Amino acid sequence: MDDQTRIEIEAAAFRRLRQHLMEDRPDVQNIDLMNLAGFCRNCLSRWYQEAANERGVEMTKDEGREVYYGMPYDVWRDQNQTEAGPEKQAAFQKAFAENVGKKD
Repeated sequence: MDDQTRIEIEAAAFRRLRQHLMEDRPDVQNIDLMNLAGFCRNCLSRWYQEAANERGVEMTKDEGREVYYGMPYDVWRDQNQTEAGPEKQAAFQKAFAENVGKKD
């Protein structure tokens, strides 16, 4: 497989993951993703922003989130996220520290 085809396939897989999380399963909470998988939608938006910045494209955290979420993050959060109980919040703090650290 040539590099361009690989890049196109990787991009298609990323777009399908985004569609799955944003359109097919918006009910899955970010906190549950982080607690189970060690990443969430915010991580994906940050990775997008970091990749843009590495290539000389100026993009802030909020701009990266808006690209990924398709709307301002606060709007998406208000429409889709629910409050998490203390047990989930504690698990999130542990998962965040192990997987993200102080990057987000």
